[in-house]
Amino acid sequence: MAIPILLFILGLVLLIKGGDWFVDGATGIAHRFHIPELLIGATVVSIGTTLPEVMVSATSAVSGHGEMAYGNAIGSIICNTSLIAALTVAIRPSRAERKTLTLPVAFFFLAAVLYSAVAYFYGYFSRGVGILLLALFALYLFLSIRRVKRAPTQQEEEPEQFEKRSPLLKDILFLVLGAALIAVGADLLVDNGTLIAERLGVPESVIALTFVALGTSLPELVTAITSLVKGHGSLSLGNVIGANLFNLVLVNGVSTVLSPFAVPSSKLVAGINASLLIDIPVMLLVMLLLTVPTLIRQKLSRTQGILLLCIYAAFCTVQFVL
Repeated sequence: MAIPILLFILGLVLLIKGGDWFVDGATGIAHRFHIPELLIGATVVSIGTTLPEVMVSATSAVSGHGEMAYGNAIGSIICNTSLIAALTVAIRPSRAERKTLTLPVAFFFLAAVLYSAVAYFYGYFSRGVGILLLALFALYLFLSIRRVKRAPTQQEEEPEQFEKRSPLLKDILFLVLGAALIAVGADLLVDNGTLIAERLGVPESVIALTFVALGTSLPELVTAITSLVKGHGSLSLGNVIGANLFNLVLVNGVSTVLSPFAVPSSKLVAGINASLLIDIPVMLLVMLLLTVPTLIRQKLSRTQGILLLCIYAAFCTVQFVL
């Protein structure tokens, strides 16, 4: 047990340093090209921090553990929203521009409707569904890039600001190295965290929705905390929303194309599949609570954060009680 614990700690250290470099690189690129931080967070940063989910879920699906891939994606969305975003909102609520937030939120709920319809009416994620999810991912990236190109450029920066800006190559290097450290750190943390959990006798479905989901969401958590400390709250919010979208369309898309799987039915509540009764509804609920009030008021409130944290605590409790 000593070696898994040491590797778990090493993974955590790599995540923290990787998150620091990743945020520095992303914000440097955003400022250089006058791109809103929220948009950078919802695209570039989200892809980087979603890499652990892609690797874990794809590996699980190919090895015949569809339940792990399915639970990891949904659990990560719930964790991202009701733990990571909730913590940042509860600590330091920030403003959010509606025009920048609309596209990722709209795509998330479009993907969520498709995902839920397949789960409730078919109960099986075929390769065709996976291809459709990946097509939504490609469309989202295309529209995001087109929006940036069409955005009016800001006024020329003052010479002093230009001189203080870090070189582009350095920003890119920080972004790539940060993503690599995050991926390696998350892999170490998930593998050894899961091993520790299994030795304690925790079921696979619960591990997927809680331990693995939390482990693969740690890059988002590290990025969120680092962004908060550095005063980039918009980057954190964009990262969480973008990562949630990518969990549905990229993580599930890749997993399903590689190895189609059925909706897990190992847990029942009153004779009903617990995933359909609890997991998917909670996923939709927490995203609605995070995004709808924010779109209306163009700012986040501490009340949202506290409420989401309560929901996450209740969700984890139910998972271990069932």
